[in-house]
Amino acid sequence: MPAGSRHAPSVDESRIADVIRPVVTAAGMDLESVRVTAAGRRRLLRVVVDSDRGVSLDDAAAVSRELSAALDTVAVMGDFPYTLEVSSPGVDRPLTDPRHWRRAVGRLVQVTVTGRPVSGRIVSADADGVTLDVADDPNARRRFGYAELGAGAIQVEFGRLPSELGATGDGH
Repeated sequence: MPAGSRHAPSVDESRIADVIRPVVTAAGMDLESVRVTAAGRRRLLRVVVDSDRGVSLDDAAAVSRELSAALDTVAVMGDFPYTLEVSSPGVDRPLTDPRHWRRAVGRLVQVTVTGRPVSGRIVSADADGVTLDVADDPNARRRFGYAELGAGAIQVEFGRLPSELGATGDGH
């Protein structure tokens, strides 16, 4: 196994998350994941953040500086030198939480609904579920509760301009 891909079990990722979550929240973002891997004698701390407005490079740099300062005050990384990497989730991140679905309104997705695959465009998402324009029936708008849904996968669309999503972002 390459050194850069080994998990670093001597560092408690949940303790790191507890230290950095307030910093991420204060920046108006959600902490999506914390992952520590070994990279030779160093550790690589990967932090994934997201927000309703997205995460720009400037946002990532600003929160990275704040996280670095917070981590310097608490010894959660142990005695190992580390590199901090802050990023936003990629398009391949599964849609599992209501906030993931809400942030993907207007996007084409594929999801398993009670054992069968369904493709459609997300029209809306709220605390209780998701409304999709189902792909195989353009006139069928269907509502699904989160309990019915598996993890959604955003489908990459080439050639579709953001303005085609509509001014409200609801696809209409």
